[in-house]
Amino acid sequence: MDFELIRTVFPFFLKAAWVTVLLSVLTAILGLICGSLGAAARLSRSRVLRFLGAAYVSVFRGTPALIQLFLLYFGGPQIGIQLDAFQAGVIGLGVNAGAYMTETIRGAIIAVDRGQTEAARTIGMSRWQAMRHVILPQAMRLMIRPLGVNINALIKATALVAPISVVELTYTAQRYIGSTYRPFEMFLLAGILYLIIILSVGRVVGWLDRKARIA
Repeated sequence: MDFELIRTVFPFFLKAAWVTVLLSVLTAILGLICGSLGAAARLSRSRVLRFLGAAYVSVFRGTPALIQLFLLYFGGPQIGIQLDAFQAGVIGLGVNAGAYMTETIRGAIIAVDRGQTEAARTIGMSRWQAMRHVILPQAMRLMIRPLGVNINALIKATALVAPISVVELTYTAQRYIGSTYRPFEMFLLAGILYLIIILSVGRVVGWLDRKARIA
């Protein structure tokens, strides 16, 4: 174990960890937006919207995220979509994560007792008002933990942007392996930083879950 080498490259890995965190945050936000829209489509009364929601989930969950990234980054210019590597990483991973979050959000909404909706409608609420004021507040408590699992998976999936040259943890480890020929130290350092990020997110999710259950 070359600790002097680790000390030398550590500042560069910290910068890469910040890129990984930023990529994860932006991707999670986009995933939540796509997941919310996808769940709304899946639960819609419109047959067309339900079909589109189901198609979105099937396509993006049924194909590898790396292929989706390659299509967006390398194939995008052929159809007029010009994105830099970071933008492609955020959009590609965010839309992919949204497909998984769609089912998480939809499942939480469905899990709320149907009698809650009926009671809300009985007192004169519209379907939208019942969803906004009665169903969603209860569903949000149920979806915190599953969404936390989705976000943890998303953080690990950020490693997939290394092949398109986003300078995050995995790419940085690969780059220094090429110059130091010390793969064990480089991947170990990257893995430790990934673990710290994921454990930190887990603590935040646990805190939010406890607050939601007390409220």
